[in-house]
Amino acid sequence: MRLRSITVATAAVLAVAAQPASAINSYNAVPAPERTEVGALVATWDNDDNPATPDRVDWVCSGTMIDADTFLTAAHCTTDWPANVRFYVSLHQDVQSALDHATGTPAQIAAAVGVQGVAHSHPAYPGPASDPHDISVIEVPAKEMRARWTFTAATLPTENKLDQQKLKDTSWTVAGYGTQEAQRQPGGQTHPGGGVRMKAPVTFDALNNAWVRLAMTAPQGNGGACYGDSGGPNFAVIDGKLTLAATTITGDTPCYATNVVYRLDTAGARDFLRPFVTLP
Repeated sequence: MRLRSITVATAAVLAVAAQPASAINSYNAVPAPERTEVGALVATWDNDDNPATPDRVDWVCSGTMIDADTFLTAAHCTTDWPANVRFYVSLHQDVQSALDHATGTPAQIAAAVGVQGVAHSHPAYPGPASDPHDISVIEVPAKEMRARWTFTAATLPTENKLDQQKLKDTSWTVAGYGTQEAQRQPGGQTHPGGGVRMKAPVTFDALNNAWVRLAMTAPQGNGGACYGDSGGPNFAVIDGKLTLAATTITGDTPCYATNVVYRLDTAGARDFLRPFVTLP
C-alpha cells in the first residue's frame, strides 16, 4: 500500500512524464469540468538548500472546496515539506497545462495558477493505522477564490451517515488530478498522465471505523484513483444528493484494485473540520 500523493522527490518526474491524456485511471474515466469544487493543491518549495526563495513549483495533490474559503485535502499532502513551502489552491480543469504556460519565478507561476492559502493539518497526524488522522485543510481568501472561479462547495455528510446507508446500493464517484494506473515500460512501470481533473465510477467494498474501501476494477465498470489523487473527493449519492463522503488516501501500488478512503462522517473528522466549516 502506498500513499497517493506526488511526493517532493517524485513530483517533477511525474510532471515531466505527464502526457496530454487523462488523470485518474485510464479505463472507465472521463473529464470532470462540471466538478468545479474539485481542485489541485499546488506547492512552491526550496530544492537547493537555499531557503531564501522557492525554486520549485508543482501540483502535488487533489482536494475539494467545502465552503467559500476552505479546501479539504489529506494531511500527508501538507506535512514533511521544507520550511519555506507555500500552498496554493487551483480550480483549473487542466492545472498541468496552466503551470506549463505560466511564466516567471516559482512564486509568480503558482500565483498565476492558484490562490495562496494557509495549511492546517490534523495535529494528531500521523496516527495509528486504525485512524491516521490523515486530513488537512487549506484556508484561502474567499474573495480571491470568487474572483478567479465559480464553484459550488461540496456537501459534507452528517455524523455517522455511512453507518446508516446501504452502501452496496450507493452510487460512488472518485475525482482528482492524479496519474493513470501502472503501465509497463522499458526499465519498469510508469504512471503516465496527471494534472487534469477527471472522474470515474467506483463501487463499495468494505466499511470500518475510519475507512471506506472502494473497488476500482475495470471488468466491473469501475475506474479509480492513483498517484496525485490524495486528498481528492469520493462522492456518494446519499438521500438523492451528491455528498463528499470520503477523501482518497491510499490503495494498491499499481492503482488497479482498491481505493482506500478516509471517512468524513466520523466524530474525529468532524471535530477537526468544525473550526473551519459549518457542519450539517
